[in-house]
Amino acid sequence: MAGARALLRHCPLLLPQDRHGTAYEGFVTAQGRDFHIRILLPVDLQLKNARIECSWRLKKILHGYRHILKQRLHSCPDLVSFMVELKTVLEIALKNTQDLRIPRPPEYYSCLVRDLEILGWNKVAYVDTGLTIVKLKAEDSCGRQHLITLKLNAKYPIEPPDCLVDFPVPFAVSWMPQNSLIDIYNQFLAALESLKEFWDALDEIDGKTWVLEPENPTRSATTRRIAIGNNVSVNIEVDPRHPNMLPECYFLGADHAVNPLRTKLNNNMHLWDPEISLLQNLRELLETDFPSRATLEKSDFAKDCGICYAYRLEGSAPDQVCDDPRCGQPFHQACLYEWLQGLPTSRQSFNVIFGECPYCNK
Repeated sequence: MAGARALLRHCPLLLPQDRHGTAYEGFVTAQGRDFHIRILLPVDLQLKNARIECSWRLKKILHGYRHILKQRLHSCPDLVSFMVELKTVLEIALKNTQDLRIPRPPEYYSCLVRDLEILGWNKVAYVDTGLTIVKLKAEDSCGRQHLITLKLNAKYPIEPPDCLVDFPVPFAVSWMPQNSLIDIYNQFLAALESLKEFWDALDEIDGKTWVLEPENPTRSATTRRIAIGNNVSVNIEVDPRHPNMLPECYFLGADHAVNPLRTKLNNNMHLWDPEISLLQNLRELLETDFPSRATLEKSDFAKDCGICYAYRLEGSAPDQVCDDPRCGQPFHQACLYEWLQGLPTSRQSFNVIFGECPYCNK
């Protein structure tokens, strides 16, 4: 109820469309303008799997901010937090859209070209025809390629450009009117090095294990769902600031398969060694070796959903498994929920539904 009141306070024109809180429709307001929006949440209310539908006008305004909004969907704890973030991004987008129409003085162009000359054109990946958007490229000490997008307003260099980066943490630029693009670039390089250990840890996981989700992780993604065995996996949440510390771990699979893993994790937690890699620590704590990309195919341990017969459903892999050891069939949560809702023998208690396995009837 408190969440509903908070949502009403921040977005009074966005109203729930069902009693489960999985559908919202209405308007989001920014700079005195209302934009139609519809938000559809899965039954588990996980924002990362939400679907957002909006008017073509809003879609056009937010086109360049899709990556940021997707990142916010994964990181925000609830719908209220996301809507606050969405309104902030929308305010920036509207400001930049209006700013593009403001005629720029000759000093703006001469200053920008001078700054690009000083920085070096070899560091420039893209410049739009209006000289309002600049993308700079950089390579970190491990050879990873990165981009920073700068959206400059008409008052540059008195005001700093908006900086968009693919980072798991906020990137705030320190700026004075006498600064130039090279100052932003140096701060960008420093931020890249501060995240080196985080990306090293996840690159090792991506290269040596089978990551089920996300399928194509961005540099800002902090979670990995790693395959352990047949329909058994662990979802880890890595802290970008402390990547060598024990991450949050959530096991997915049948109880008989994941309960021993939980026990090993709890019993061996004291053995965690921040001096060795995150992957090696996970191997030792769980007393298991993860399926290798070199010797196994994904199909060896990743089965399709037993209801829709697909592996991916709106980007998600099957994450619910029948607890009967003789069955172990995986399902997408949304498929299973819809299936059980349609059975006359199923019963529901609050947000938990009980029923028979579609495969083995247990």
